[in-house]
Amino acid sequence: MTNLLSITARPGAPVACDLTGADETLAERLAEYRGLFDRALVGRDSTEETATFRLAALPGVADQVLDLVRREAACCSFLSYEVDVRDGLVLWTISGRTGTSDVAFLEELLTARA
Repeated sequence: MTNLLSITARPGAPVACDLTGADETLAERLAEYRGLFDRALVGRDSTEETATFRLAALPGVADQVLDLVRREAACCSFLSYEVDVRDGLVLWTISGRTGTSDVAFLEELLTARA
């Protein structure tokens, strides 16, 4: 397995999403996630404190995931993020320090269909 990115939750960060510094709206970001997931998502796994998205390592997918994760970490710094490559997959794992509720909410938000 090759680790591409690790971002640890910021200690003391409020459990809230803050897009005030983002260049896009929530709707635009969610549309970007939907496009990525429609093209490359092959599965997802969840535990009490993590959600892992498994994406096909198609051309450009790793770069798009890295870009999205960096932007997501900027607005949801109360979560931790890992991006790895293994067996032809890009693995994006989100971990929540407060347990399942914040991870489950973000997982459902990112994979919701319009």
